[in-house]
Amino acid sequence: MTVGDTPRRVTTGVAGLDDVLGGGLPADRMYLVHGLPGVGKTTLALQFLLEGVQRGEKVLYVTLSETEHEIRQVADSHGWSLDGIALFELSAAEQNRRLNDNTLYAPEDVELRATMSVLLDQVVRIKPSRVVFDSLSEIRLLSQTGGLYRREILGLKQFFAGRNCTVLLLDDRSARDPDLQVESLAHGVIALEQSPREYGADRRRVRVVKLRGSSFRSGYHDYVVRRGGLVVFPRLIAAEHRTEATATALPSGVAELDAMLGGGLDRATSTLIVGPAGAGKSVLAAQFAAAAAARGENATLFLFEERASTLRKRTKQLGIDLDAPVAGRVAIRQIDPAELAPDEFTHLVRDEIERNGAKVIVIDSINGYFTAMPEERFMTLHMHELLAYLDECGVATILTMSQGGVLGTMVSPIDVSFLSDTVLLLRYFEYRGRVRKALSILKKRSGAHEDAIRQLTFGPAGVQLGRPLSDMRGVLTGVPTVDGLGSALEANRDD
Repeated sequence: MTVGDTPRRVTTGVAGLDDVLGGGLPADRMYLVHGLPGVGKTTLALQFLLEGVQRGEKVLYVTLSETEHEIRQVADSHGWSLDGIALFELSAAEQNRRLNDNTLYAPEDVELRATMSVLLDQVVRIKPSRVVFDSLSEIRLLSQTGGLYRREILGLKQFFAGRNCTVLLLDDRSARDPDLQVESLAHGVIALEQSPREYGADRRRVRVVKLRGSSFRSGYHDYVVRRGGLVVFPRLIAAEHRTEATATALPSGVAELDAMLGGGLDRATSTLIVGPAGAGKSVLAAQFAAAAAARGENATLFLFEERASTLRKRTKQLGIDLDAPVAGRVAIRQIDPAELAPDEFTHLVRDEIERNGAKVIVIDSINGYFTAMPEERFMTLHMHELLAYLDECGVATILTMSQGGVLGTMVSPIDVSFLSDTVLLLRYFEYRGRVRKALSILKKRSGAHEDAIRQLTFGPAGVQLGRPLSDMRGVLTGVPTVDGLGSALEANRDD
């Protein structure tokens, strides 16, 4: 059935999957859902049928490989009631009994036809608008030959034609080779995959292999199976979120820092704060977030390494209170890297922007973000897409990255500076028996900035910047040389 030229859609009960499918499955068609055992096929099938129940539809679950008790156990694990779902079990024991009773004819000639007849009789009796067959491996086993198996699947397709019924066929991929016969007959194919990681939780991904006559979001999309069912995180495509965001200023509230930045950071841009561990990257990022909150804007910090309570306590000692008087404006999200998938993190970021209206996003740090997904080969592309999306939303994005080393040559684990519009560089340097900190602005694509190097200090009064270190050479090397007797650093001295 169609509305104009647009096919009527059947929602799956999984919002993220419906988004990938372009609004759901085209109605009254047959679809294949395949994947190895444990990927969540049964859970997805139950969500599909429960969605139908909520919409007042008749639905049918035909189980060939699992018992009704096992299906109900799956439902119970998610807190679901199967009231409203017609559940028909044709157990393996019953199939074997019939197979042993037959001694005159080949099983593929008698048992398969008898089995399919029993199943289809249930469809005729109940007249459902949604049906799940779980699983095709049992029909494949009874068919014995590929030709007979294809004939039965084709017969299924013809049987459901014109019955106003959307059908899911589940397949556990027990066959040695990909089942291209069924894929060619099905109107659409959804593949569920699960792969182990060297450390942390397994990664699950879903891919729509085909969907005839309908556009969909191609490629892999991360998903998780939680209590309550599958949650799919559609892959982010920044081009779908084009806006006319303007790059207005985002002051830090520190006059000297804003002067160095030509008025502050710009919205709809990304900023990278890079430097060695302990140089003050997180504090600077928190300063911008607190300044935004003080102006009545929402900001969110995603922490991959530091605990939220530690950051709050540390910044409060430095005059940056993330709790008051801006309570509710600054959200801190502590991320567990071992349990995260790239698309899931993107979903968390989008949620903060689209639901909570965040105008400043801090990712602290890029090191933790990339370390969380060491086996992901395209993390730079993933980061590019995320930053492009944030820019389109008019969000000021602040990234921190820790470099290896303390004095001298710094080593960056990854290079994302080319993705950032603004780069703030922090350095340690030695002067008169003390290790001090310096700040410089390496680039700012969206406007003019100061090219001087200034001493950076943190204290109860907050972030402070001294005069430009114009009479010192080699500050960024860590061991500078002072030109003349009266240096700017002496004017900045705090002892």
